[in-house]
Amino acid sequence: MSGRMRIVVVVANLAVLCLPTNHTLAASEGDFRMPSPWAWRCVSGRCVKEDSSGQVGLTTFNMCKLTCSTEGMLWPRPVSAIIGDQVTPFLPWMMRLQPICQGEVCNLLREAYDIFTDILHRYHPHYANGKAPWTGPWDATTELQVLQLDVTVASNDTILTLDTDESYDLTVTIGTDLISVIVIAPTYFGARHALETLSQLVEYHETADALMIVPAMVSDGPAFPYRGLLLDTSRNFVSVGALERTLDAMAACKLNTLHWHITDSHSFPLFLDSLPNMAYYGAYSARQVYTPAQVRNLMKYAQVRGVRLLPELDAPAHVGNGWQWGDKEGLGQLAVCVNQEPWQSYCVEPPCGQLNLANPNMYDVLGQIYKELVQLFSPLELFHFGGDEVNLNCWNTTEEIFNFMVDNGYGTNESDYYHQWAVFQGRALELLHEAAGGRDVPGVLWTSHLTKPEYLEYLNPSQYIIQIWTKKNDSSINNLLSRGYRVIFSNYDAWYLDCGMGAWVGEGNNWCSPYKGWQTVYDNSPHDIAFTETGSPHTDLILGGEAALWTEQVDDATIDSKLWPRGAAIAERLWTNPVTNWKAAEIRFINHRQRMVQRGMQAERIQPQWCHQNEGLCYLSEPLLGCGGT
Repeated sequence: MSGRMRIVVVVANLAVLCLPTNHTLAASEGDFRMPSPWAWRCVSGRCVKEDSSGQVGLTTFNMCKLTCSTEGMLWPRPVSAIIGDQVTPFLPWMMRLQPICQGEVCNLLREAYDIFTDILHRYHPHYANGKAPWTGPWDATTELQVLQLDVTVASNDTILTLDTDESYDLTVTIGTDLISVIVIAPTYFGARHALETLSQLVEYHETADALMIVPAMVSDGPAFPYRGLLLDTSRNFVSVGALERTLDAMAACKLNTLHWHITDSHSFPLFLDSLPNMAYYGAYSARQVYTPAQVRNLMKYAQVRGVRLLPELDAPAHVGNGWQWGDKEGLGQLAVCVNQEPWQSYCVEPPCGQLNLANPNMYDVLGQIYKELVQLFSPLELFHFGGDEVNLNCWNTTEEIFNFMVDNGYGTNESDYYHQWAVFQGRALELLHEAAGGRDVPGVLWTSHLTKPEYLEYLNPSQYIIQIWTKKNDSSINNLLSRGYRVIFSNYDAWYLDCGMGAWVGEGNNWCSPYKGWQTVYDNSPHDIAFTETGSPHTDLILGGEAALWTEQVDDATIDSKLWPRGAAIAERLWTNPVTNWKAAEIRFINHRQRMVQRGMQAERIQPQWCHQNEGLCYLSEPLLGCGGT
């Protein structure tokens, strides 16, 4: 070896090799293995890293994570869970599904089971391109172990509503050669959640090249019926693949609503068969369009994963590009102030645009859009009207609208324009009712001037749900809840995930800075906010909450890291509504981030990996001495 130093490595399925330090592993580099001196011991519910030399009672890292807590590494934390302290190895092809269900529910269950199976394969450290190289060798017990999954679903309902029961009971029992898993759920959606929980009771067995499962009893159900994320696809286009990946991540966290802010003044990326001009004039390019077939496929993709797609067509403000074709077609101006300058005089951010209240043809077009949306998102159980940030100067300085107000005797004061806004909203509700074949579809509106006390009488609380995006100490919270409105919380001081970036117009930071860390997201409790503002948690009126990702500074390249794992923090808040704060969830949260990465999401790093391997040792205490990144 010419006096050169040698190192010892272990390569899978090969003998120990002595290699010179300048040697480069070639074809077998992907099989490189190196033993570790470290193992883990469960101490008071925490995995402690120790030197394994001469020690007993130690386990692998994954095994410790599975067994060293009564709730394991489950996310979101279930209502009730008892988890054992022993694991049983098994192989992923030794599983069988035994469903007791009816009709379409059985088809959905089989699709959910296929997803579950793929998730387990992804736990293998060398999973790639849809495959995992399970090679063993395995002992006879592992090879013969069968996992039987018995799933009983009582209802044949496949539509997720605000009244759907998403609860489930899950039991994992270990026998001599049979792992018995029993799931009982009132609906498909509860059964799907049970499969997600089951996937988190399984891990990769590092020394056996197999899967391992822990015995458990789980009884679970959500605290809130509405658990959402908002994703804006107008400011920047988001591909179908990224939307599907977002739905995968939502399913991993038991979030159940993707609020799709499809259009805005920036672009109209949705192709409509009856109104092709909307996308023709409104899309950024012919490649940045959602086709009807893609929307229907996304609806199915979401349903299997227990998620509803909630479409939003923001109006009467936040419209513009896509509406410019009216004059050429003899319909007059459908929207006004489109791309008008200086933008600060006509809207809150460029580009500007608002619907033309004076043009009756605008209502015809709006009604046709609603008809297609009802068809595309069928069965439509909720619809978001948008309805915020109307700029009165835009309307008042548009000659056609000003004359419309004067000629009809409506007046041109601020309150007069707000009244006409309310008239528009009433007409929009009627158009949606007609589009839905006479069926009442609950509408969602953002908090705005129209939800202030002096105008709120225009909105019937039986017809509208109000989404609160203002701060958690805003007076609108008391006003809305005291008047009996159902609400969804999205207060921007905790649940706007785009905050804390550099300004995209001008300099400095963006308007809602600072950045909302996962701790802030986690601790934001709608019931606590309501109690502070009103003296009551209003559990009957608060439907849930939603984290919002507006995409001024987001596209496919950054969407995962902006959404995740912070989206998982709101998921536990809305599923479990814990009485404890983020500190009690930190170890599970860091582990769930790792799990999400295994499943293909590019979730943001929260801590150094050392913290994941050394539970509870990354903390602050007083006095704080030195916190640099050097």
